[in-house]
Amino acid sequence: MSLRTALAAAAVLAFAAPVFAQEAPAADPAAAAAAQAEAAFEAKAEAFQQVMATMQGEMQTALTAAGSDQARANADLDAIAARYQPQADAFALELDAFITSQLPVMPPEAQAQMAQMGPALRSQITGVPATIKAGLIQAAATAAAPATPQ
Repeated sequence: MSLRTALAAAAVLAFAAPVFAQEAPAADPAAAAAAQAEAAFEAKAEAFQQVMATMQGEMQTALTAAGSDQARANADLDAIAARYQPQADAFALELDAFITSQLPVMPPEAQAQMAQMGPALRSQITGVPATIKAGLIQAAATAAAPATPQ
């Protein structure tokens, strides 16, 4: 799973919010607050995506440097993932805050859907460092495997 896939769910929330916010009158203070929260969350999502892309680059470099030494590769990738895990955890908390801020301006059906999706999205986001690590290891293993004739 790529970084894009892991963040797609968070992006859905960020882009779905204006639709719900538009249902409220423009003068509604709750709608204005929701729009501000959306803009702030979009900025945080972009920053998180950039941080995770940086982490992925560091992991790729470490994997290349480790060569065929799988123990070294795992140790290096684990250290990199551990260094970035607090940022993934913090962004998951930001997602929770964003969802909470958007609930008052959403129709009841959307509120129920967001309540159900929240824990799964949080889990995906906190798992991004491990997901990227696993994807890089799998890609390296696939690239290193000899081609089998069909």
